[in-house]
Amino acid sequence: MPAIRGRGYCYRPGDFVAAISSHFWHHRYVTSPLERLAQTAYDAHRAVNPTGLPSWEDITKEEQQAWAAAVSAVAGQAGHTLTEAPDAPPLVLQVGDQRHTFRADFTAGREGNLAIDDGFSSGHHARFQAVRGLWYVEDLGSTNGTYLNGRRIHLPLLLKKRDKVRIGHTVMTVVST
Repeated sequence: MPAIRGRGYCYRPGDFVAAISSHFWHHRYVTSPLERLAQTAYDAHRAVNPTGLPSWEDITKEEQQAWAAAVSAVAGQAGHTLTEAPDAPPLVLQVGDQRHTFRADFTAGREGNLAIDDGFSSGHHARFQAVRGLWYVEDLGSTNGTYLNGRRIHLPLLLKKRDKVRIGHTVMTVVST
């Protein structure tokens, strides 16, 4: 079978699990691990569907529940139990002469939880998110991009100590994760 392309990814038959894994941490507006996994599965399905499906937020509650039931059934057949991931250690960022400590997911930008006074940043420019005890950074479709260690990012990337994240002209250094 041929590869299917979508959202900057290339999926081949059998890559569904890999697609879910690569999208797992991207979960807005959901609360339980089952809901997050259901949304991730739907987003992976949507990414490879050439007909253009509505976003997770735009499908009905019944459709969301159906995806959750399907994910739960697959997890049950595999003998796995869905549990919450361990708490992530706090993320400490150095911005100029100030240190900022975060214990939960947040956005950075002119209107973000980490407010950046930079005319080259968007309102909500980038998202920092903890998944399974690790911190990731994701550009939120900003005009000027988000850079990690001098390279523009197009996918969520893992953060580590001493990484440099640039939003607009503002550079922040990861002190600890």
